[in-house]
Amino acid sequence: MTLITLKLTIEELELLTTLAADQIFRREFIDPRMPGHRANPKEMALGKALVARMRLMVSEGAPEKTPASKKTAGASKTAE
Repeated sequence: MTLITLKLTIEELELLTTLAADQIFRREFIDPRMPGHRANPKEMALGKALVARMRLMVSEGAPEKTPASKKTAGASKTAE
């Protein structure tokens, strides 16, 4: 197996993850209704695992989101 390195921003990885998840949903629930569809369970499992890994990377790489009220409360205390 060949490994490939790809540099993405968090926003790009988040978008790619969403698009991949949508495609997996389509393959799992919509495509089977189409005539002549052939399921590939091995490929579906690989795709789901890949999306899970990408979501983990997005959550680890995303900066912590803090409510704005906490930031402003801390700022007003230091200003006094």
